[in-house]
Amino acid sequence: MNLISKEIEQYCLNQSQPDTGLLQALVNKTLKEEEIPQMLSGPLVGGLLQLLIKITGAKNILEIGMFTGYSTLKMAEALPEDGEIHTCELMEKHVKTAESWFNKSNDGYKITIHHGRAIDQLNSFKIGSFDLIFIDADKINYPEYYRRSTTLLKVGGIAVLDNMLWDGEVLNPKDGNAKALRETAELIKNNHRLESLLLPVRDGILIYRKL
Repeated sequence: MNLISKEIEQYCLNQSQPDTGLLQALVNKTLKEEEIPQMLSGPLVGGLLQLLIKITGAKNILEIGMFTGYSTLKMAEALPEDGEIHTCELMEKHVKTAESWFNKSNDGYKITIHHGRAIDQLNSFKIGSFDLIFIDADKINYPEYYRRSTTLLKVGGIAVLDNMLWDGEVLNPKDGNAKALRETAELIKNNHRLESLLLPVRDGILIYRKL
């Protein structure tokens, strides 16, 4: 299921703030060398994250799922000098790749990588310590990521979850990933302490604010 045509997506990109040269190089190298390059969140999602950071004044960010570091670096560029991102990534290959890009950036000092299973890493963070949380990791664990990360989010904080439409499979979920994403959306919708909005951007972006 193509939610929008490639032409419309390209038009949106053309009318949006472009990536920096470093981010463009990161994207190009990821597309050429990674086995599953579509795991990149992309400039539209990254641009939305940057705007949310600037609008809310977020300084402390948690990211679950780093891949090659595009979204991490995109957010770091929008943070003030005293801002920081804690990002969780399981695969050592991706950690090394992302580190090489962070080292090339003037904003890389804002980023701390936590290597290992995100489910385990989340227990090390202080409750209510993050202004913004971005989840873009293994879909089967989204319900648990949502439960644990929401406790880490400050009141008034924003959470963003990627791939919440899963190529349209959430409409009639059959496999474990689609069922987990559908469950996550319903958990969020039914939580009276959250204000949520699901947008058909890229593969579905769900945003919620903690009340």
